[in-house]
Parts: sequence; C-alpha cells; structure tokens
Amino acid sequence: MFLEQLKKKLGEQRFRFIGEEEAYRSAVLLPIVQVNGEWHILFEVRSFSLRKQPGDISFPGGRVDETDESPLEAALRETHEELGIDRRKIHVIGELSPLVTSPSFVIYPYVAALKDDILRLPYNKEEVEEIFTVPIKWLLNYEPYSHLVKIKFIPPKDFPYEKIVNGKEYQWRMREIEEWFYDYRQYTIWGLTARILKYFIEILKKEM
Repeated sequence: MFLEQLKKKLGEQRFRFIGEEEAYRSAVLLPIVQVNGEWHILFEVRSFSLRKQPGDISFPGGRVDETDESPLEAALRETHEELGIDRRKIHVIGELSPLVTSPSFVIYPYVAALKDDILRLPYNKEEVEEIFTVPIKWLLNYEPYSHLVKIKFIPPKDFPYEKIVNGKEYQWRMREIEEWFYDYRQYTIWGLTARILKYFIEILKKEM
C-alpha cells in the first residue's frame, strides 16, 4: 500500500528540480522571423532607463507571475507587452530545456515564429531601446568565444561553522561559469541570452 501511494505521489510531481517551486522563475521567447525571405533571430536591447540590466541584449520575456497559467503564458504575455505583437501571431514551435543558473533562479525558454512584420511594430520604448535581428545562417557559421568567471562562496557571519567538519577551515569549492560571447556588427550578445542562444544553435547543427 505504501509503495503504491508513494508511486502516485511521485507521479504527481509538477516540478523538474528540487527547489523549483521556491525559485525566481522567468520565461523568455526565442523569436524567429523572416527578413527578406531568410530566417533570423530577433533580439531586444533593454532600455537604458531600466533599473536592472539597462542596455543589455536579451530575448523578450520576464518573471512568471502568479496569475500566469504557465511559464509559456508568461513568455507570451511579456512578448506582447514588450514588442506589441498580437499573441495570435506568435506561433510557438517548441520548448528548450530550462536554464537553471542556481537553485533560486530558473529560466524557461520557448521558440516561436513571429508572423507579423515585427520590425515595423511600435515596441514598448519604456522597456526596449531597440530591436535587431541576426541571420540564423550567420549564427550557424559563427564560433562564439568564452571567458571563465570564478564565483566564490562567502558564508554570512552567523553561519553555523560548528555544525560542519573543519569549521571555518572548511574548503568551499570554487565555481566557474563559462560566459559566451557573440559579436554581430555593433552588438555583443552575452550572459544568459548567449547561453540560451548557443544551446539552440547547437540543436540546429545536430539536425543539419
């Protein structure tokens, strides 16, 4: 009886990793558009007036609110709010694997084709400084470069060192993050956007 109940409970799990229900959840759309008959990926330059990450290059998206039925709904809502495109003209193609940057932060990326002439739409200038596109063909032939960033763990003053072996002499493992960079014309795509982009392009290369 216990094992049957346990099997049922495990089958009802909604979350994909431990801590997901408490994490800051964000969702983005990786939008593909046609420009002169060629497929491109669309990017946003975040408004310089924003408090967080002004001027950074990103995909449309944002926080998953409690009112959103799913991360996908959040991505669609944010894309509509930022780019001004009718949601009925967003054709969702598929979902990429979630990007878990830490147990407290996760991004859900989705791939979608935008059917409208997005480059002519009046995007939200309070959030978006400008938009631009990069040909997928160019991305398939481009070799991004990377730099390692080291992250050091610094416990708070009230950390219970007496509870762990070696106490204050405990050897915390140094973490390294590989930051990728794409240089296209005057734009540099890096950070989480570049990590999602690289993952997507690698999927395309496997299928070709």
